[in-house]
Amino acid sequence: MIPKKINIANLPTPIQRVEFRGSKFLIKRDDYTGTELSGNKIRKLDYILADVKKRKADYLFTSGGDQSNHARATAIAALQIGVKVKLFLWGRNTNNPDGNLFFNKLVGAEIKYFSKSEYENISSIMVDESKRLQKKGKKVYILPSGGSTPLGLWGYINFMNELKEQKEYSKVKGILSAYGSGGTAAGLLLGAALLKSKVKIYAVNVFDDDHFARETITQLVEDSVADYNLKVDVNYNNLIILDGYSKEGYKNIEKSKLKVIIELYKTTGILLDPTYTGKAFYAYYHEFLKGRKSSSIMFLHTGGLYGVFSKRKNYLEV
Repeated sequence: MIPKKINIANLPTPIQRVEFRGSKFLIKRDDYTGTELSGNKIRKLDYILADVKKRKADYLFTSGGDQSNHARATAIAALQIGVKVKLFLWGRNTNNPDGNLFFNKLVGAEIKYFSKSEYENISSIMVDESKRLQKKGKKVYILPSGGSTPLGLWGYINFMNELKEQKEYSKVKGILSAYGSGGTAAGLLLGAALLKSKVKIYAVNVFDDDHFARETITQLVEDSVADYNLKVDVNYNNLIILDGYSKEGYKNIEKSKLKVIIELYKTTGILLDPTYTGKAFYAYYHEFLKGRKSSSIMFLHTGGLYGVFSKRKNYLEV
């Protein structure tokens, strides 16, 4: 049974034909799912927030880095269903917030900050905090980082159905996006399998190692198949993890990558963020564009524009 959604994402998102350094390719513009609610997280929240409403939760807890696109999207989208949000963020408080953190504060989300070592136990921290509120008679909905749950996967299962109806679909042999928490790649892989498509799913790892990334995506797919009793044969050979493109760390970006990001912006008007889409495009260029006239692999722009502001000095120094 297909779960219900609340339709906050602006869909379908367009496909754009782009040329960069003499190579032609397609970009699926999931940064167009909204403005304040821009990016891939909105597809997931469409389904997740329908469940939050159904369960009549008073609070929605979620986690991420201090520039988390998911945390910002959740904080804003939850307003539309009248649910209070508490964010558990890896980072430090500041009186002059940039980017996503600015939106979180402006919207009035309750925020708790944690060091990197403390954040390793964030799941149990959120559970403990929820128990305290439950004792006061409040219902709490805990959402893992990135909205990467079996339910959240439906955002990108639906993406594949949407893509199939677009005229460029027949030319797409693969889809490449950044990997952070696994939900986007898992939804794409499962959505392709349900369509009996042989499209390859390329996930550019910006956070974990290759083994953990593959394990995370596989588990999400298997959990979703079990939870929704899906009759599908998933070919995990169609999942390719591209590793080694974030050696500088999740919150940092090398100057060589920024040069590519800025050149793309100056030649196409498409701006990528320093954590996800920028690193993903750098991998995409080196794996599929460099030295080629065109590519049949589609680049998935998952948003993240507001993350640029916290690194604006780095962007301007290139």
